Amino acid sequence: MIPHFAENRTSMPKMKPTGKDPKQQQAAAKARNVPPTALERLLGWCVHGYTALGLVAAAIIAVLLVRGGPDAYRWCFLLMALATIVDASDGTLARLVRIKEVVPSFDGRRLDDIIDYLNYTFLPILLIWRADLVPPGQEAWLLVPLVASIYGFCQVQAKTDDGFFLGFPSLWNVVALYLYVLPLGTWTCLAIVLALGVMTFMPSKYLYPSQSGQLNVVATVLGIFWTIPLAYLLWSLPSSTSPRTDSSIQRIALVSLFYPVFYMGVSWTITLSHWSRRSSAS
Repeated sequence: MIPHFAENRTSMPKMKPTGKDPKQQQAAAKARNVPPTALERLLGWCVHGYTALGLVAAAIIAVLLVRGGPDAYRWCFLLMALATIVDASDGTLARLVRIKEVVPSFDGRRLDDIIDYLNYTFLPILLIWRADLVPPGQEAWLLVPLVASIYGFCQVQAKTDDGFFLGFPSLWNVVALYLYVLPLGTWTCLAIVLALGVMTFMPSKYLYPSQSGQLNVVATVLGIFWTIPLAYLLWSLPSSTSPRTDSSIQRIALVSLFYPVFYMGVSWTITLSHWSRRSSAS
């Protein structure tokens, strides 16, 4: 929240001259108020359309999940990766076209949040259910990550002032992938899902790679290297059999785990250190 301070006109000091020509200032102010051109509006809507590609991906993923089977799941993960690329790049495009100025009537952030919830939470959890990754009769527990994720999305302070996610970020697409390819028992999968769901409600800190800070820079660099085995893993997923029966898939998956292990290990080291300092201060 940004505090609002009432303006006290009687006690405000006079503004010092800026040295700029008043006519130049008027011209600059007028330029800022010039309505966007048709081309600028078109580019703005094109960026919104690009963001909406994530919704197209979500619709196709839903159809594939209804179909089911290894080939469908393989394409689901590939489309989730495509949606992640769109989500990672649309913000940069939005800033380039000054989207809030050229299309002020449309809330792109709300569109982005809706699509993110579908592709990062709802559909991955649906895949975990559809692929029978949790014990029979225990599927209702999958409501925990659904509720936890919507709680995280609706938090006013979803990120801390010092540049971290607050609570486990909704990376259920990554969780679903590793639960799908690694030879884990269904009860182990359920335990992992519930543990991560509970962590969403906890005041724990998680690296936010796009923010400043040495650890976030390291996370970004390692994340770039992580995409290499991850892309190979996604492309190598079998289309007719379970990946759990393929030893080469297991090796790739284990190699690619270096980044999730680093991410969770560093995040919880920071969290425990923060809790310790706060406990000592009190």
